[in-house]
Amino acid sequence: MTTPTVPALPLADIHLHTEPSFWPLAWGWWVVIIISLVLISCLGYRLHHRNHHVAAKKEALTMLKMYQFEDGVTAINTLLKQAALSYFPRAVIAPLTGEQWLCFLDQQLSPKYRGFVDQQQLWQQGLFSSKPLTEQQFKDCQQQALLWLQHALPVKANDHSNTSMMITKESSNV
Repeated sequence: MTTPTVPALPLADIHLHTEPSFWPLAWGWWVVIIISLVLISCLGYRLHHRNHHVAAKKEALTMLKMYQFEDGVTAINTLLKQAALSYFPRAVIAPLTGEQWLCFLDQQLSPKYRGFVDQQQLWQQGLFSSKPLTEQQFKDCQQQALLWLQHALPVKANDHSNTSMMITKESSNV
C-alpha cells in the first residue's frame, strides 16, 4: 500500500517580529531612577557631612596617642581645648580655666567615664606646678583625655545648647 502524498502548499516563511526595545523607558522606570539618584545623593551628602564632622575628633585622637611624657600635661590640656573649640562656641570654651574647665570636661561625659574633677589636683600640678608629674601620672591624664575624646565628641545637638546655657550662667556669676 502506498500512502498518498499531499502536494506542498505555497506558504510564505514565518517572519518573527523584532524584540521590543527597552527604550524609551516607561514612566515607572523613570520614577525609580530619580528616587534612586535622590537617595544616593542624600546618602553621599550625609557621609561627607559625618566625615567632616568627626575629622577634628580623629585628628585629636591621633595627636594624643603620639604624645610622650616629655610633652607634659600642658600639651594634653591644649589638645583638649582645641578639640572642644571645634565642637563648641568659642565664647563658651575660651574663658574656662582651672576647676571650671575640668567641670566642663566631666559634664560632657557619662558618669561612668568622669574623672577630671576627681583628678583635679593631678591636673593642676601638671599644668601649674614646678614639680613635674611622674610618668604614671602623665599616663593617667592621657588616658582620661583619651576617654573624653572618644566619648564626649562629637557633641549631640541637644547637649550643646544645654551646656552652653549652663556655662553662661556659671560665668555670669563670677
